[in-house]
Amino acid sequence: MPEKVLICGSIAFDTIAVFEGHFKDHILADSIQSLSVSFFVPSLRKEYGGCAGNIAYNLRLLGGNPVPVGTVGSDAADYLVYMQQLGIDTSLVRVLPDMYTPQCFITTDLDNNQIASFHPGAMLKSAENDISGQQAAWGIVAPDSKDGMFAHASRMHAGGIPFVFDLGQAMPLFAGEDILRMLEMASVLCVNEYEASVVSQRTGMSMEQLSENLKGLVVTHGADDSLVYEEGRKIAIPVLQAQEVVDPTGCGDAHRAGLLYGLTRGWNLADACKLGNVMGSIKIASRGPQNHRPTRAEIDTILQGSYGLAL
Repeated sequence: MPEKVLICGSIAFDTIAVFEGHFKDHILADSIQSLSVSFFVPSLRKEYGGCAGNIAYNLRLLGGNPVPVGTVGSDAADYLVYMQQLGIDTSLVRVLPDMYTPQCFITTDLDNNQIASFHPGAMLKSAENDISGQQAAWGIVAPDSKDGMFAHASRMHAGGIPFVFDLGQAMPLFAGEDILRMLEMASVLCVNEYEASVVSQRTGMSMEQLSENLKGLVVTHGADDSLVYEEGRKIAIPVLQAQEVVDPTGCGDAHRAGLLYGLTRGWNLADACKLGNVMGSIKIASRGPQNHRPTRAEIDTILQGSYGLAL
């Protein structure tokens, strides 16, 4: 079995609705101060999701050994069985019977823009899920409660486990000093283009400056090339165009899984990011965060054909 990867973050249910129109036609800038809109959504699905759940799912597709770290309610029994059937170790998922499992309500429009609301439920107690003494090759601190993210980061840092800091949807919770405090413990920062601009604004530092004290830094740009800052260099990673753009939900998590797989194999950050691009391109062609089913051989074929790398 490959070395363990601790996947700290939310384990949630995603309720996904599709608005068969465009938000920009209904959310008007000059009326934003008195916003009142309603979207008719004939398509509705409930999916297994959450950042830790999605990352663990994708890492398992690659043949990795993800160990999700999260807190759920008693309503997550079927989710835990599902993960166990996939071969995912759920021993560090804590069940709180008096709370709901975190739930995300997402509305997506035809431009793949998203409006989301999130009920944290048991996630509010994630800091109490103590992983002190655990051993792993790598970890990730993905969006979770703020207390939980700092608790997991501190415990992995104290245990000598390198980890990726994935700010993501937790961005509203983090002031500049919070981000800098987290980066004192993290090995890699991974953000998208918008998050990068917010991080720079809040910390007063550029991506180049922030990367100087890290093993590396990744900025994804959606349909454009990603940027990797590593060992004082800025490297553009060519984007991999998806065969079909169906649903962006969970694409960032799929990318993080590819990144983590590469890092556990000792790849440099640029090559790990290429695998992340492959995983994101596969995921976006499927509806829902965990409904794509590529085999490891199929992933390897895409990786070799696109970047000349092998799993």
